[in-house]
Amino acid sequence: MLNLFARPRVSRITDPVGRWLVARGVSPDAVTVAGTVGTAAAAAWFIPRGQLFLGAFLATVFVLFDMIDGAMARARGHSTPFGAVLDSTCDRVADGALFAGLTWWCLGVGEERVLGIAAMICLVAAQLISYVKARAEGAGLDADGGLVERAERLIVVLLGIFLQGVGVPYALHVLLWGLAAASVWTVGQRIVLVHRSAQALPPEPPS
Repeated sequence: MLNLFARPRVSRITDPVGRWLVARGVSPDAVTVAGTVGTAAAAAWFIPRGQLFLGAFLATVFVLFDMIDGAMARARGHSTPFGAVLDSTCDRVADGALFAGLTWWCLGVGEERVLGIAAMICLVAAQLISYVKARAEGAGLDADGGLVERAERLIVVLLGIFLQGVGVPYALHVLLWGLAAASVWTVGQRIVLVHRSAQALPPEPPS
């Protein structure tokens, strides 16, 4: 949802960077992997140790690589099937590492065990949201859209971690529980979209 409104503005920044990197022979796939490794490392190392501000800042920087690799593909004038699969796979790794790192903090030094439940709900729901779409597209069905897609999830969780890191009380609690509820709702939305898409298909002839 956010992508439709933010993408044109973001592209004004990322497209020149993408063209600059392509002109110097950098591969979009290399940028994808680097961003994923950086995000996962920041989430797994700094956040569980309680260094929330630094972890959120570094993860945000590396998450931006996901926008740059798309700009590089546009600069080259084409994308590859392998690059598309790699990008989706790396997105799942980065998202999983981020929510897992936050769950680890909640159950460890953060001493927020109840909040850890919300983090685990977000972790599972984020994977389900993406899986439903991928599985539907593989079956020739439509499951695009929903209340919180990847961009919204990342903005909310990184903002919550950042605010917790600078000492804003209850900000992470409100944002994370809200995200957990919205993510579960989005899973349901996509199941409904798949059902409607399947109902719209013509019936298969009897064998």
